[in-house]
Amino acid sequence: MFKLLFIGDIMGKIGRRATAQVLPDLKKKEKIDFVIANVENLAHGKGVTARTLQEIKDLGVDCFTSGNNVWRKREVFEIMEQGEFPLLRPANYPDGVAGCGYHLFKISKKSVFVINLQGRIFMADPIANPFLVFDKIIKTAKNKKIDVILVDFHAEATSEKRAFGFYADGRASAVIGTHTHTQTADEQVLPQGTGYITDAGFTGGRDTVLGVKREIIIENFLTNLPVKHDYPETGPAVFNSVLLEFGSGNILKSIRRVNQEVNIKD
Repeated sequence: MFKLLFIGDIMGKIGRRATAQVLPDLKKKEKIDFVIANVENLAHGKGVTARTLQEIKDLGVDCFTSGNNVWRKREVFEIMEQGEFPLLRPANYPDGVAGCGYHLFKISKKSVFVINLQGRIFMADPIANPFLVFDKIIKTAKNKKIDVILVDFHAEATSEKRAFGFYADGRASAVIGTHTHTQTADEQVLPQGTGYITDAGFTGGRDTVLGVKREIIIENFLTNLPVKHDYPETGPAVFNSVLLEFGSGNILKSIRRVNQEVNIKD
């Protein structure tokens, strides 16, 4: 048995503190072997810093995936160049962009190949077709010993995510959608054996609008005026994640959502 946990987008300080409350005990209880977390909003809701990455790494996260918001802090370019943290960015960004979009990890006598891709529908970034980039990456991996292939598909449109799941079915072990911060209830094993969920959700303030203080977003809808996003640091928080269990022959046995609510105090 090999267990892999994927944590939905960890957002800001409250998300980091919620992860600290939940993850260590969850790893022990479920005997989890490998942990991936999307961290594009790790540092106060936008981007990453070395300090916040180290904080989450110390909790037992083995791989960091991301998306379009990972570039919000300039420090990320130095982080990716140094390679100190296992931080991925979408692989379908143009050649020459800092960082890498896939990596092969060795853990618990298993090899886990993680691919980070970004969708294009309703996304502003002019990037390459993620379906075709996936084909190229899979070809490069053919001669490597790989037990598990997981794709973080960071996208807005549910149709694009769903279509990609079927496109990768039988070639990826799992396709986990991210970006919308709203966990979907459609986890399943696809016909050719690939685990799929449209969105893993997020880890952050519960009584918010996608992690942002609700009154700010309501004001924006009422006035149509630009507002500066702010994020709660205390109060009720949610921890959204997806647990994958692989049996003999690296066959996916199950995919299930694992969620907890915690209260973050001063």
